[in-house]
Amino acid sequence: MIPVADLPEIRAGDDLARLVAAKVGLEDGDVVVLAQKIVSKAEGRVVRLDDIAPSERALEIAGDDQGPRRIEVILREAKRVVRVRKPLVIAETKQGFICASAGVDSSNAPEPGMVVLLPDDADASASQIRERFRELTGRTVAVVVTDSFGRPWRQGTIDVALGASGLEVMRDLRGRRDRVGYELHATMIAVADEIASAAELVMGKLDRIPAAIVRGLEVAGDGHARDLVIPEERDLFR
Repeated sequence: MIPVADLPEIRAGDDLARLVAAKVGLEDGDVVVLAQKIVSKAEGRVVRLDDIAPSERALEIAGDDQGPRRIEVILREAKRVVRVRKPLVIAETKQGFICASAGVDSSNAPEPGMVVLLPDDADASASQIRERFRELTGRTVAVVVTDSFGRPWRQGTIDVALGASGLEVMRDLRGRRDRVGYELHATMIAVADEIASAAELVMGKLDRIPAAIVRGLEVAGDGHARDLVIPEERDLFR
């Protein structure tokens, strides 16, 4: 895992592939891991809270502990509110992810008083950036866009894949047999999530290292991060 350091503060319209390629020599088969924040910033997915008028629902949820404008942004980004424990909101995003605050985050925003939203389509973002790497370097790489998620029944956050292009995001071992002959019935390995979490160990939240190269894996494929979202019919908690 190779951290990509010394990237500038990302602004709307920045060419992420060019900025990363200028800092590290890419090899065929590399997985380029990009923090969602820099992808969102490059795509202009930032909001100034002073421009937001909170709804009655946002005011109700915010109470005295949380800014109602931020809650309003969360509600606008949510496809479905899953749970509210004031002022915490767990929501399903328009992309299908279930997470705190619908992915709306104040940390590492461009300026105080701003929040960063998730990309509209992180798989499409990953695909476009991957193609740009090919144009710039001639290398065939994979791209994973990551963000930190909490986990039910586990403390702490880990990074997961929000977007992916050029890799096997899920390794399906169902139907294969282990060394004693037992047939696996449910084993599916979330490869893209494992790569995202591994890369986060060299990126960090406070070190201003929003990208990393994962090298030496054989994970080429054509999966999408949206494939990792559990289908509604298999969701036991709806």
